[in-house]
Amino acid sequence: MAKHSDEIAQGERFGFGNNWRNFLSLLDDSRIERAITSMKTGLGRESLDGVRVLDIGCGSGLFSLAARKLGAEVHSFDYDPQSVACTRELRQRYFPNDTAWQIEEGSVLDAKYISDLGQFDIVYSWGVLHHTGNMYGALENALHCVASDGQLYISIYNDQGGESRRWRAIKKFYCGLPSSLQIPFALAVIAPREAVAFAGSLLTLRPHKYWQRWQSYGRQRGMSRWHDHVDWLGGYPFEVAQPEEIIHFFRDRGLTLEHLKTVGGGNGCNEFVFRRPAQSATGTRRTLEFAAA
Repeated sequence: MAKHSDEIAQGERFGFGNNWRNFLSLLDDSRIERAITSMKTGLGRESLDGVRVLDIGCGSGLFSLAARKLGAEVHSFDYDPQSVACTRELRQRYFPNDTAWQIEEGSVLDAKYISDLGQFDIVYSWGVLHHTGNMYGALENALHCVASDGQLYISIYNDQGGESRRWRAIKKFYCGLPSSLQIPFALAVIAPREAVAFAGSLLTLRPHKYWQRWQSYGRQRGMSRWHDHVDWLGGYPFEVAQPEEIIHFFRDRGLTLEHLKTVGGGNGCNEFVFRRPAQSATGTRRTLEFAAA
């Protein structure tokens, strides 16, 4: 997309897709199994046979792959063309010529595109909607895609007040740097934080605990600590919300909360799964018009 590349060139957007392409070299069966376990736990389901899943902002494609392995019919899209390429690469690796897994470029802020997609049993968007530049518009449009009695599985960065504003400035600065300086800057920011964590493990005479955290990081969702660090540092646009804000937003629109996992007021994403009651599955045209980019 020309607009996407222009935004990156102007320092207004992080190139998530390039980061995820690097991550694919680390992807193995154990990471995929962890992603599958994460999805099953969040949704409270052991299988997705006969279920239609929409992955908004598919990124590396790992969780689209997890949904497909669980038996779902999957539709993946991303605003970043390189993320789309990553997801297509995973489909080619694991489900070549699969007609039950559709992948394309698209924006969650494009009201017509979202309207044309229709509705799905599960709408999944982990760590994405706060990077659109219009988080609440993206939340409205994601809601439109949830079918009657369907689930919405999202995660949103926690609002830490001044700390979040500081990180927003750092992220914008990072995205404005020449590409040759971005990794050195990332190391300069990340290394002191890791050094503090390592020093803490030394002071408690348990240095092995530090290394275990690095080695076990992928067990959470199958992701990579380093690539998540880069994703965090460069993730711009950047918006945040406190858990109750997200809960109230969807409660006011008739959804019920089924699963909540917070970061306890700290740094990172709060995770939510909402269910849409059968009686509220229609009548979203007004919100779509409001949420259009």
